[in-house]
Amino acid sequence: MRFISCNRNCPSPESTNQPPPYKWGHRCVKLVSMIFRQKQPVMTLGRWVLVLAVLVTLLLVVSGPGTRLGFWDFRFGFQLIRWAFFGALAVAGLAVVLLVIKRFRPAHGGSLVGALVLALACAWVPYSLYQQATSVPRIHDITTDTDSVPEFVAIAPLRADASNPVAYPGAEVAEQQRAAYPEIQPLSTDQPAAVVFAEAAALADELGWTVVAQAPEQGRIEAFDTTFWFGFIDDVVIRITDSADQTVVDVRSKSRVGLSDVGKNAARIEAFLDALDERLND
Repeated sequence: MRFISCNRNCPSPESTNQPPPYKWGHRCVKLVSMIFRQKQPVMTLGRWVLVLAVLVTLLLVVSGPGTRLGFWDFRFGFQLIRWAFFGALAVAGLAVVLLVIKRFRPAHGGSLVGALVLALACAWVPYSLYQQATSVPRIHDITTDTDSVPEFVAIAPLRADASNPVAYPGAEVAEQQRAAYPEIQPLSTDQPAAVVFAEAAALADELGWTVVAQAPEQGRIEAFDTTFWFGFIDDVVIRITDSADQTVVDVRSKSRVGLSDVGKNAARIEAFLDALDERLND
């Protein structure tokens, strides 16, 4: 039997110069160290910061629509806004630190600047909402008549599961409203009650409110409005009465959930009465 030796193409294990297994860890560490001395990881880091800015912005963007579509409770939507705010501040801080370090700027300064701008814009939205919320009282039931409050009738059953009861909260809320929204007053007009009722009903429909009931004989219109971002439902009752030689229009707007309406109900009433007054005077 003949044995064929392979001298050229089949080197023995001793001639391959392969490092012992224990040296592979040392070589991996050296390789990682060499990679991080190059520019490419710096560019990748800049892009990662931009990705983080996009992610925290997405938290802010989906917080409202997710609540409106019923994917989660509005409280979790608020929590997403908080996470977006603090996450945006963290990303903005990281971007600033990396921009200050000279060797990071040439590599991917554009991504870092983009991340900084996006993060600051994302943080500004919750901050502005917080400023608005703290500038108004924590109430959610606004009416033009705090002494004889317009009552919900047809809408009352729709609020059975609402966290805010249908009854008016009382004198304390009325006092806070008068201090914060002195401009919320009834509308008086020389137009007949029937004309005012028809115009008020038409205006409520044009504003996109869902009209629940119209009672011309009682001078009452009931509807609800849905906010754009979170889809909160606020109920509205319009009361039209004859007073001497004038017709008086009172409006009440009340949120179904939440301690504070962030001024939304007062703004809704004021906008409605201004628009109705303009229609009646045309």
